[in-house]
Amino acid sequence: MVNFQKFQLDNGLRVLIHEDNSTPMVAINILYDVGSRDEDPEHTGFAHLFEHLMFSGSKNVADFDAPMQLAGGENNAFTNSDITNFYDIVPADNIEIPLWLESDRMQGLAFDQKGFDVQKRVVVEEFKETCLNEPYGDAWHKLSALAYKKHPYQWPTIGKIPEHITNSSLGEARQFFDNHYAPNNAIIVLAGQVSAEKGFDLINKWFGDIPSHSIVTRDLPIEPKQQQKNSSAVKGNIPADAIYLGFHNGSRTHPDYYASDILSDILGNGRSSRFYQRLYKEKNIFSRVDSYISGTADPGLFLIDGKLKDQRTVQEGIQAIWEELEDVKKNGVTENELSKVKHKIESSLCFSEVSILNRAISLAFFEWIGDAAMINHQQEKYQAVTTDQIKRIANETFVEENCSELIYERLEQ
Repeated sequence: MVNFQKFQLDNGLRVLIHEDNSTPMVAINILYDVGSRDEDPEHTGFAHLFEHLMFSGSKNVADFDAPMQLAGGENNAFTNSDITNFYDIVPADNIEIPLWLESDRMQGLAFDQKGFDVQKRVVVEEFKETCLNEPYGDAWHKLSALAYKKHPYQWPTIGKIPEHITNSSLGEARQFFDNHYAPNNAIIVLAGQVSAEKGFDLINKWFGDIPSHSIVTRDLPIEPKQQQKNSSAVKGNIPADAIYLGFHNGSRTHPDYYASDILSDILGNGRSSRFYQRLYKEKNIFSRVDSYISGTADPGLFLIDGKLKDQRTVQEGIQAIWEELEDVKKNGVTENELSKVKHKIESSLCFSEVSILNRAISLAFFEWIGDAAMINHQQEKYQAVTTDQIKRIANETFVEENCSELIYERLEQ
């Protein structure tokens, strides 16, 4: 059980404090309700760019990392299609250092042209390294564009093309910051050796005078139901032919999320999964094959991807995957399979709660999707999943008209 207390400042900042005196550390997590789905289709990659810009200097702090290191702390961040998340962990005696740093950059970045240009180059180089110069690096670009025609999930977090970042202006960046980075669009969590009373007083001290401001109303287009299979094939200098399949399914808050997650584990997670046992070991078709769900705020994808072994054809691979999908549609999964995955998930959830940083991140996440108290009900949600529910979801999801298929084929030598 993760106990916590919840407050809200007058400026709209939501505050959660989880006291744990078994550790000498405190974790601070700040979640901003902005991701790549909030970008202009002609100016993508901004949420990810801001993950970098938030470390490049604020009004009163030229270097975010140096004070954290002197305080014996660590910090990092991540961005996805839905949120931007920053986290710090320090000895409890130094808790005010990250609070000072986080409040200063929430109140306003330096917006220096030189620093802005430096971070643009860093992001563009990351784009080139991970997406353009890496085998299969553009897979998510291509599959997202296949699967989504209206919703902004049609581009990945790093953006559509590097030119969107290269050609961005300091004024556009400032506008994006003003539209999204404010206390009334954020959630802060303190977890560790800090009482609720002290934690609230400190957050009020450092964040209470930051003014709230108008946040752009999110009005995203609804992705229409896919009516026919989408397919695309790419030839390139890659080590092995590959198959990527994406099936539309529910959002992170959909009642079927937990069953879909379990189904993805039964099919493709680990050595006991069906794909590993049948497609890798028995049929010797794939060198690697996985399945997982995107778990996004808006309806997402059930994803399957695999790399084929030499001398195996794409058609063999596709047929083998579909045979497994049709089997689970017709026959469902066994109680033993379901029980085994439930035990693995239970262990994973328990292990994740050992870290105060993981607890801080999770509390912020669950508060963002609806209620932080959900952190204490994940196991029972997974335990409630039945074989009948999984069979129903398989039949609703694994339909050819609901599939987007991306194929990578090696250039002939």
